[in-house]
Amino acid sequence: MAWPLVNLTVTFFFLIFLLFQSCLSISLPLLLPPPHPRARPAMVLPLFPSPKNTSTTFPDSSHRLLRSDSNSSHPYARMRLYDNLLSRGYYSTRLWIGTPPQRFALIVDTGSTVTYVPCAMCEKCGTHQDPKFQPELSGTYQPVKCNLDCNCDKDRDQCIYERQYAEMSVTSGILAEDVISFGNLSELSPQRIVFGCETEETGELYRQHADGIIGLGRGDLSIVDQLAEKGVISDSFSLCYGGMDVGGGAMVLGGISAPSDMIFSYSDPVRSPYYNIDLKEMHVAGKKLDLDPSVFDRKFGTVLDSGTTFAYFPEAVFEAFKDTIMKELNSLKQISGAVPSYNDTCFSGISSDVSQLSKTFPTIELVFENQQKLLLTPENYLFRHSKVQGAYCLGIFQNGMDPTTLLGGIIVRNTLVTYDRKDSKIGFWKTNCSELWERLHVTSAPSPSPSPFPSPSPSPSPSPSPSSSSGKENSTFEMPPISAPEESPIYALIGEIEIGEISLDLALNVNHSYLKPRLVMLLEFMAKELGVNGSQVHLLNFTSEGNISFIKWSIVPSGSATYISNTTAINIISRLAEHRVMLPDDFGNYQLVQWEVKPPSKQTWWQRQYLVVLLGIMMFIIAGLIASGIWLWSRRRQAQIPYQPVDGAAREHELQPLQS
Repeated sequence: MAWPLVNLTVTFFFLIFLLFQSCLSISLPLLLPPPHPRARPAMVLPLFPSPKNTSTTFPDSSHRLLRSDSNSSHPYARMRLYDNLLSRGYYSTRLWIGTPPQRFALIVDTGSTVTYVPCAMCEKCGTHQDPKFQPELSGTYQPVKCNLDCNCDKDRDQCIYERQYAEMSVTSGILAEDVISFGNLSELSPQRIVFGCETEETGELYRQHADGIIGLGRGDLSIVDQLAEKGVISDSFSLCYGGMDVGGGAMVLGGISAPSDMIFSYSDPVRSPYYNIDLKEMHVAGKKLDLDPSVFDRKFGTVLDSGTTFAYFPEAVFEAFKDTIMKELNSLKQISGAVPSYNDTCFSGISSDVSQLSKTFPTIELVFENQQKLLLTPENYLFRHSKVQGAYCLGIFQNGMDPTTLLGGIIVRNTLVTYDRKDSKIGFWKTNCSELWERLHVTSAPSPSPSPFPSPSPSPSPSPSPSSSSGKENSTFEMPPISAPEESPIYALIGEIEIGEISLDLALNVNHSYLKPRLVMLLEFMAKELGVNGSQVHLLNFTSEGNISFIKWSIVPSGSATYISNTTAINIISRLAEHRVMLPDDFGNYQLVQWEVKPPSKQTWWQRQYLVVLLGIMMFIIAGLIASGIWLWSRRRQAQIPYQPVDGAAREHELQPLQS
């Protein structure tokens, strides 16, 4: 007789399950792995050791505007910088080559002269951020024929190039000429430039994420030399690298008016083939290092190179620097670096707030021959420990047996550096480089050139209806405009809209069968890089076409939130669109094909009140179960008392005394 009660209990839980199924769309969350340390990238610097890796606001300079050089009528090319020293070890910019343009991400390198990209015929090139350059698709492409001014191939038909870098990477290929565009924010129109069409690469060049290198050094093949020789820009360019926690920045090809408080050092173009400064002294915490000034002038002298991540000092300079700074930091706990083989000097127990580092670490001064001083704050010689929170490591190392003093990108973080080749000097101006780009972007950006091609991603409508970027589905890479491509963000949201879901279509050059069992891992990395919880990431679709895999996935609000803020949405989309999401090499390169933001779904009365209704149903079922249980119990009690007829024979009973 207990079975009806059991059956009702089973029925009760089954009904609850059905109710939850009908009310909720259940998706399993992605469990994020513990933080994964990023390997230190190796740099590509010609003739120098391969290096290694910090945002501070400078209020005095944050409101000044940069303008074209008042002494020159030349235009200049404004270009955005991407990446950062911590994640990549370099900064890159975007160039478009050919007609119609093909886009490339190129490492900004003042130590190189040739600008090169991998070409379609290169069978010994790695997998990089963008597709290889296809000469046959460009109507303006032309190889440089063999002549007396170049090295020629074995058939004496075409000019060739070859460059070997210090860490033994090699790039080689043919020289070609085509139209290069700098972006619609540039005042400089597209120009015909000689560049390297790469047919082979080895070492770090093969493994790097960027497509190639933009050579800003001195030499006939340098893009600066070519533009200045044509007379389209003045013989100058500027770089401004972002800070420790920001990255990015700005680059200008051509002259700009120098701020009044910019400090300069003489740069002798005959002294070495690289950009050098006339360094004479170093001060640490106000104390002058006991060094002979000639120590900074040996071999190539003191070289400033944007393609190197860290700073490398001659042995005598490094020992004096390290001894002095260790005495200043003797109260800090010293720990091992993230990678034992690098023998880093690291310290723990420090605030993670970059603005507070100056309270713990001393300032460094580089003193030039004219007695002007370049002040280095802690973010100019420290990098974050990748495994220990609140720990930092010195970004200055000994340069082996090489007596050259090499100053890499870390030294000029949040510093506008102007390479004035015309007047043989290099200028330094402390500023916030991430804000500098915004000022360059706002001051006098020209109107976008009309384009015969559709915009790759128009801005979404601010209306409540779903907003989407346009573009062919399953198309892996967008087609930029024919002239100077539009470089303003294609992911801007007009007005404030409530976003209930961000739908993202990615194309990866990874085989479908290889990627399928690793999809969850891929989305885990995506969630971590975008700063969202794994429970917010949902896989919607997974298809392939040849060796290209297409993933459609979405990001939804976290926890009890009903929508995603516009700021968060723009950050997510921009990081993907600008290739600032770091993925393991196993997943190849990706391209954001299409994105869509959707408003929060309108809930019906049932969806809004389902908890109240569900609670009422549960109370009703429980009350019914209790009533059924009581009724069943009373029936069982009655069944246990046998019925006796009036005339029936009664059984004998033991007589009990009456209680008085």
